[in-house]
Amino acid sequence: MNKSEEHDGKRRQSKKTRVTIKEVAYALGISKSTVSRALNGYSDIAEHTRLKVQRTAQELGYKPMIHAQAIRTGLVRSLGMVLNADSHDGHRPFLANFIDGISRRASQDNWTLTVATANHALGVLKTIKRLSDEHTVDGFILPRTRIEDPRVRYLVKAHVPFIMFGRTGDDRDCGWYDIDAASAMEQAVLRLVGLGHQRIGFINGLERYMYARIRYEGYRAGLQKAGLAYEEQLVRHDAVTRNDGEQEGAALLDLPEPPTAIVCAVDLAALGVYRAANARQLTIGQDISIISYDGIAEGEFASPPLTSFFVDNREAGERLADLLIRRIKGDAPETLRQLGEAQLIVRASDGPPVIRSA
Repeated sequence: MNKSEEHDGKRRQSKKTRVTIKEVAYALGISKSTVSRALNGYSDIAEHTRLKVQRTAQELGYKPMIHAQAIRTGLVRSLGMVLNADSHDGHRPFLANFIDGISRRASQDNWTLTVATANHALGVLKTIKRLSDEHTVDGFILPRTRIEDPRVRYLVKAHVPFIMFGRTGDDRDCGWYDIDAASAMEQAVLRLVGLGHQRIGFINGLERYMYARIRYEGYRAGLQKAGLAYEEQLVRHDAVTRNDGEQEGAALLDLPEPPTAIVCAVDLAALGVYRAANARQLTIGQDISIISYDGIAEGEFASPPLTSFFVDNREAGERLADLLIRRIKGDAPETLRQLGEAQLIVRASDGPPVIRSA
């Protein structure tokens, strides 16, 4: 073989580097359409078949031609999320696990995640509109939903697929994944009652967000189940930072008849209550018990460590990505609603009330 023939042979060999769907189908002994639908995650393909196709495609070195798929299906195979960098929790540590969960699930079906940020709520909405108009993404994950949420109104009206992390005041045409925070707050109250507490305060988050309404409802449900009367003076609102928590905690602790326990909707606020208690020389876990929600690392290393409900944000991201892909492919939003659970991590910030002699 001369050099020219050798070169031509190598060139032909190099061209034959992309494995096709037809070859994957032949290796499995199934149809091309089944392989295609399995690789694209269609719900009519059994899970074991989807996994078998994905494994075989990976072993053979199959890689989808994204541009060709976009032309054929009208999809760019990208999930979108726009974060409000100016919000009180815009850069919270949970985002790393949350985004990792979304990315992992998306990549299983050869989707990508596009993350953008804006400096205020109006900027978030403008960015969502721009990404929709440019067809940069196929749908959106909406974290931190409000009771009245302009993002939801726009996406429903524009017929753009989306899934909410949380719920909203009017969830018609909405799919969502949420954590059962109402149950968590109810459990917190009942745990404190079981320890002997009768006066239990509550410090809520920002009232315009749906999570605050849900956690407040859980607190009230706990009181009702325990047979305790609801007292307006024992409830404070709009606390999401340490400073907020310190201020609202001080208001409760300075009451003529202060609570012996406080349930907080947000961990950072609970850590602010620590400051208020320490300033009044109260021993946390004895003079005042505190249970909170979020499970952030700062709570674990507080003194004493904070009893709190932990949320698996990586799992939440995976669930949301799965639901959004299904929504983009045509599943009705009413069929895409799931409720997860928070896990109580018992530490040292709650205990039986101390009975002090007069």
